Amino acid sequence: MKNLRAICMMAGLCLSFSSFAQMPSSSIQGQTTQPPIPENDMMYRKTIWRTIDLREKQNKPFFANNRQITKVLIDGVRRGELQVYKNDSLTSTLSKEQFFANMTMITEGDEPSAEEIKMGFTRQEEEDWTGHLPANAVSSSPVSNEYLPKELYLLEIKEDAIFDKKRSRMYHEIQSLTMIVPAGLKTNVRQRDVLVGSFKYADLVKVFRLHKAEARWINPQNDAEQKNLADALELRLFSSFITKVSNPDDASLEDLYGGPMQGLLASQEAADKLLEYEYNLWSF
Repeated sequence: MKNLRAICMMAGLCLSFSSFAQMPSSSIQGQTTQPPIPENDMMYRKTIWRTIDLREKQNKPFFANNRQITKVLIDGVRRGELQVYKNDSLTSTLSKEQFFANMTMITEGDEPSAEEIKMGFTRQEEEDWTGHLPANAVSSSPVSNEYLPKELYLLEIKEDAIFDKKRSRMYHEIQSLTMIVPAGLKTNVRQRDVLVGSFKYADLVKVFRLHKAEARWINPQNDAEQKNLADALELRLFSSFITKVSNPDDASLEDLYGGPMQGLLASQEAADKLLEYEYNLWSF
């Protein structure tokens, strides 16, 4: 009986230690991101792009009224605390003015026509030309038509799915987050998704930690269990769907499989393959 009790105690300790080891580093060390995984410990690695629709029920805590994650990003750029990048490659930067120009509504007349696009004209070139006009030819009182944070409900996450053979588990390391003007907005005359700007995830963590009162994941069930946005992202409390997996053509699933519906089916298949890969590592 004593031996059985000792075995049960040891099993309980092992389970506790295992649960502690599986906890994200944010819970263990008070940080959000774990230390980088050495390349020699990477048994498997894939870069994945996920789209988050903040209107979904599971994502509403990221999109609470006046505490939208998009509002935190916009305020961070306005204060000069966040560096904005042109895309998720994080190589080319955008100025604050360019960022707010990207999230400003345009009218039908501002968008280049089909003929102008064929000739190589872009809206940016038109703006550059306007800057050379006489002062009296340019409006001296521009009207701000920026999209509201609650209208920017699409985010894209770029992350690396890495299986660490030393810890024997899959990790998801977020690399960047991109804010998008949705094609579905009535005020988006372009009728396509427009990239506003990308942010390095490490920079976002610092801003989320610095502005704890605003950067909060609002728990709909328990106000005592509200979390910082950095912790909520690390704990993967969001709902998303895969839009792209790294491939030689650098093409999205929609382009690879020939349409939106086929891309949606491929998204579920890609998620299942990731889960199946990790599961099969423990099959004998």
